[in-house]
Amino acid sequence: MRERTFTWEDPANLWDAASALSGVERLQMVVDGKLPGPPMARLMDIRIVEVSNGRAVFAGTPAEFHYNPIGVVHGGYGATILDSAMGCAVHSTLKAGDIYTTLELKINFLRPLTSTTGMVRGIAIVIHAGRTTALAEGRLEDAGGRLCAYASSTCLIRRVQSSEFRVKNQPADRSRS
Repeated sequence: MRERTFTWEDPANLWDAASALSGVERLQMVVDGKLPGPPMARLMDIRIVEVSNGRAVFAGTPAEFHYNPIGVVHGGYGATILDSAMGCAVHSTLKAGDIYTTLELKINFLRPLTSTTGMVRGIAIVIHAGRTTALAEGRLEDAGGRLCAYASSTCLIRRVQSSEFRVKNQPADRSRS
């Protein structure tokens, strides 16, 4: 019998400390080790390794504990890396206080992953970032640059509206409209 344990920090305390930062600033703190990654990333043994405006890269090494009943890494592992990379690519475009969530995820698996695959990278870029939705695409590549999976994502965005925006674009007294 094999056993695996992991630890994590309370995510509420960690993210509250960075709430005044833009998405790219907050994610760069995780890359730099100034903020730990989220508990889910610790569980899956993946990590964000690069971030810039509209781009994010996650890495991980498939292991035996990621296997499904047919003897290869479960597709959810690759989907999780790509969803994380695409979501963080979108997050990197957001201002402080703006939030997002994955609305839709489409993935095509091209190669199986095993414990001998070695490190894989989920490389994602934002294709379009609008007011309420963003589109991103991602590639899951092995260490040799071979494409293992391709994905696209639609994210829903909720932007914090400044008081200036409300004053300029909303009537002061809604009872008269």
